[in-house]
Amino acid sequence: MNPSASPHIPLRGRELLEKINIRDLPKVLLHEHLDGGLRPATVIELSAETGYRGLPTTDATDLAAWFHRGAQRGNLPEYLEGFQHTTAVMQTRDALERVAFEFIEDMHADGVVYAEVRFAPVFHTEDGLTQDEVVESVIRGLRRGERTYGVQWGLIICAMRHMKKSEDAAELAIRCRDMGVVGFDLAGGEHGFPPKKHVEAFQAIERANFYITIHAGEAYGPKSIWQALQYCGAHRLGHATRLRDDIEMLPDGTMKLGRLAQYILDRRIPLEMCLLSNLHTGACKSLDEHPFGMFFRRGFRVCLNTDDRLMSDTTMTKETALATELFDLSLAELEKLSLNAMKSAFAPYDQRIKIIFDTIKPGFAKVRASL
Repeated sequence: MNPSASPHIPLRGRELLEKINIRDLPKVLLHEHLDGGLRPATVIELSAETGYRGLPTTDATDLAAWFHRGAQRGNLPEYLEGFQHTTAVMQTRDALERVAFEFIEDMHADGVVYAEVRFAPVFHTEDGLTQDEVVESVIRGLRRGERTYGVQWGLIICAMRHMKKSEDAAELAIRCRDMGVVGFDLAGGEHGFPPKKHVEAFQAIERANFYITIHAGEAYGPKSIWQALQYCGAHRLGHATRLRDDIEMLPDGTMKLGRLAQYILDRRIPLEMCLLSNLHTGACKSLDEHPFGMFFRRGFRVCLNTDDRLMSDTTMTKETALATELFDLSLAELEKLSLNAMKSAFAPYDQRIKIIFDTIKPGFAKVRASL
């Protein structure tokens, strides 16, 4: 115990960051795209192996900088352009297994104890693999990573807003659920592609007693979030930054919630927030204006995520440190974020409880004892 620290005034923000190593905290990640988190060196090596000639450079440092520059143009369509290169090198069984294994390896290095990763198998069939074979290859890599590093995981299958095959993706997710697929997502640009256009796919997921997370409220307003919930039955919301448009800040500093925001608060619907990605896609104008702080203080079930580690040059350690400083968080609040995420995971209840009481709480207790 630090004798100079008052037991009644917990360390917060920058002072807390000076005393602890964020990497040591047991973190939980629920929103990361497999094709948005490759290592630059891996992209280059797979490009050489597969004969892909579209990369702007074959220098790993320069390629990382290229991805980062491309992602920071302030809108979602341009942010997504870099994915044409990552998906291009993820077209073989070996490449998919390698990327999935390295994802788990990176999670271990980042202090993540449970991670859900998502992707759209339809983008990985150009060389003749079926979507089932794509999923099987990714799961082999995830399983090998778990055996090596102990990081537990779940895989989420994405349908794409601009495609008409969302029912096929839903059926694929259901078919592979006993292999490690834990849920279903709708991703891609929101403008012109509302969630309700894919309602049949979500009804199939619901009939199978399965789990739904939907990208909503990132580039479009509360109506997109409302449709995700009330048309499509979302159990979690990806990003949901525009939920702030349904909250009025009163002169005395309190918040007046609209009916949608009140419903989300009351029903404890998790919000998968991604600070740096939301800045890069233009979902928020600046990090200081990010609604994470507003939502967290009001009691919404928010959690921190990376979205696309390669594109946004981020990690869970970086996102957590950033939130700690920006929103003046305490260690207890960081623990709450990990607990929020684990409670909201699509893993079975017994697995969630075991991770909470065997890993997350003891991990934070160890860090707390060192202060």
